[in-house]
Amino acid sequence: MEIGAELDGMPKNLVIVESPAKARTINKYLGKDFVVKASMGHVRDLPKASLGIDVENGFAAKYLVIRSRSQIVKDLKASAKGAAAVYLAPDPDREGEAIAWHLIHALDLPEDRVFRITFNEITQRAVRAAMQRPGKVNENLVNAQQARRILDRLVGYKLSPLLWEKIARGLSAGRVQSVAVRLVVEREREIRAFRQEEYWKVTATLCKQGAIGAGEMPAPDHPALFRAELKRQDGKPLELADEAAAQTVLAALAGQTFRVAEVERKQKSLKAPPPLTTSLLQQQASTRLRFSAKKTMRVAQQLYEGIDIGGEEGQVGLITYMRTDSFRLAGEALQEARGYIAEKFGERYLPEKPNFFAARKGAQEAHEAIRPTSILRAPDDLRPHLQNDQYRLYRLIWQRVVASQMANAVFDQTAVAIEAGPYTFTCRGRAVVFDGHLRVGGMEKEASGPDAAEQGLPPLATGEPLDPHGIEKTQHFTQPPARYTEATLVRSLEKNGIGRPSTYATILSTIQDRGYVRLEERKFHATDLGEVVNESLVTHFPDIFDYEFTAGMESKLDRIEEEKADWLSVVREFYEVFVKDLDRAAQGMANIKAQPAPGGETCPLCGSPLLLRFNRYGRFLGCSAYPKCKHVQRVAGDGAVLAAKPAPEPTDEKCDKCGAPMVIRVGKRGRFMACSAWPACRNTCSVGEDGKPIRPIVSEVPCDQCGALMVVRFSRRGPFLGCASYPKCRGTKPLPPELKERVKEARKQGRASARSMPETEPAVDDT
Repeated sequence: MEIGAELDGMPKNLVIVESPAKARTINKYLGKDFVVKASMGHVRDLPKASLGIDVENGFAAKYLVIRSRSQIVKDLKASAKGAAAVYLAPDPDREGEAIAWHLIHALDLPEDRVFRITFNEITQRAVRAAMQRPGKVNENLVNAQQARRILDRLVGYKLSPLLWEKIARGLSAGRVQSVAVRLVVEREREIRAFRQEEYWKVTATLCKQGAIGAGEMPAPDHPALFRAELKRQDGKPLELADEAAAQTVLAALAGQTFRVAEVERKQKSLKAPPPLTTSLLQQQASTRLRFSAKKTMRVAQQLYEGIDIGGEEGQVGLITYMRTDSFRLAGEALQEARGYIAEKFGERYLPEKPNFFAARKGAQEAHEAIRPTSILRAPDDLRPHLQNDQYRLYRLIWQRVVASQMANAVFDQTAVAIEAGPYTFTCRGRAVVFDGHLRVGGMEKEASGPDAAEQGLPPLATGEPLDPHGIEKTQHFTQPPARYTEATLVRSLEKNGIGRPSTYATILSTIQDRGYVRLEERKFHATDLGEVVNESLVTHFPDIFDYEFTAGMESKLDRIEEEKADWLSVVREFYEVFVKDLDRAAQGMANIKAQPAPGGETCPLCGSPLLLRFNRYGRFLGCSAYPKCKHVQRVAGDGAVLAAKPAPEPTDEKCDKCGAPMVIRVGKRGRFMACSAWPACRNTCSVGEDGKPIRPIVSEVPCDQCGALMVVRFSRRGPFLGCASYPKCRGTKPLPPELKERVKEARKQGRASARSMPETEPAVDDT
């Protein structure tokens, strides 16, 4: 049966899921008595134009059908009307439970004909098992989600107008996102307050006596060589204050005999890593695959909802539900993994009992860990059916689950102390005795820890002399705290109990979208705006934006889900604290929206004072006569006022399109000529050093789409032909050979336009 097919005369069962992909996968598992349709996520929400919450009457929420879902609701209501039963099958979490609850109310579903079904994986076995045990919507889950939604709405809609009044129009605040911004801002301040200190180290390059011939000049990576660091008596690195101190040590070491003082050998086991939770998945995907948290969850959703892998299986869900904080694996998954390990790698790689991992503090453990729906679907077998990102993420999940059930890796670890006169050097070595789970999972940076400095060492015995092949001093500097990456920020959020698995990706994308942080070279930087907003919120809302308070609120939401707390009491308790802070902030928060310019600068256009303002791009100076005068001037990150862009420069040229005078303006790519009648006329062209317009080279080639002649344009890939009627017509063609020499000569003379396309509008100011 086609998904979305209309119900015929015989009453059939209607199954409602969130997405078409999930519907396609489930549809193949159910017989002809079922129709599967998608709601496209939530169908109801609070209104956008108003608070939508009656604070005075028990925080009653006013839910409306989302405008873009109105036709979907109409279609689903018609399908449900003639259905024998309606099964609601959104995702198995609070959000999914809330979607099911809203569907019941939006579709006016009768209680006796509506059922809730959940499954942790979208496979035939799981879906059919769920159909055998239908239940009802869990009101506790709905209440927990509704409490979160109401809390976030109260903060967003009541606090944001205060930020508009005091800082800048269009700002917004979030109950959880603002705490994430606080983490980034406080790290920014730590980095700013950091004072770098110099220190020096002394390192000796050694080998066993006679291992390298006399007079031989070995390469630095010669296998017989190893390095040892000068240490203090307690075994810690000796950090010398300056170069003079290091030079004194080098002089004292000249001519000293190096001898092995002590050798300590022991075996060390490295335990198998746990399977992936949501936060670990995002961290690992960021570190290993360079995926953003948002991308990770999007690709994981695709794998969960189903991929067509061909053959008899066709469309099938490849991983279990990807929003979880549990390390637990189902019994059948453990058996399948252990069977695969024994068959593929041998009994030696299989521990006597399955590996189990203790739950993290505060974990809900509502679902299993993220795992493949079948270990037997090896990543390389699925590669022809997966997009590259899907394959890479699936392989990461598959490898982690298999590695979690393998035997420990075993190393021979050696620590050596080396005497050289009054000084002691130390080095460490490690050799793999048994690779265990590393055969599948590989060595992770996190797992290696301090062992990352270990090297391969030759067999050494106490009292054995060593040959030095160089002693060097190296300069080092203390390093500031590392900026947060997506991986480390997610880890910090989880550690502090801020947010839950389903919210991490949204938090990270929201704080960037609002302009409070920016991601540069995969590291978070707090913006000027982020610092200003954070300072105002933390100062005037010390309770609401406190780490412990936010974590405690998450725990209270969990208690609502567990039916250990009343959602209305939790919301009321929060609101009483929040509204008191809000009243105080309205009186005490400084208005930085209209501060005078630091140097008392005035507007170059009208002479009015300039004011220091903020927007999502940072600080800028704006004319106090706004909106009559719209002059703005940028401010650098260090607070320096940047020179204003020059006023348009008049020319003797006339516009080709309307005949108005042309003027020279300055844009992001330098000077260009534009019509003075902008924005009524948007004609532009490049300008030469002599101030004359650079006209595009007109060809005799007609445009296939509109018949107009084509002109030479330029892009990063080189010249091409574009329609002269752009932007009305966007026809393009490759540059014909007969024009290539002409273009080359024109560019040499500086008379060919280097603009890929005309400016759509003059770039008066980047702010």
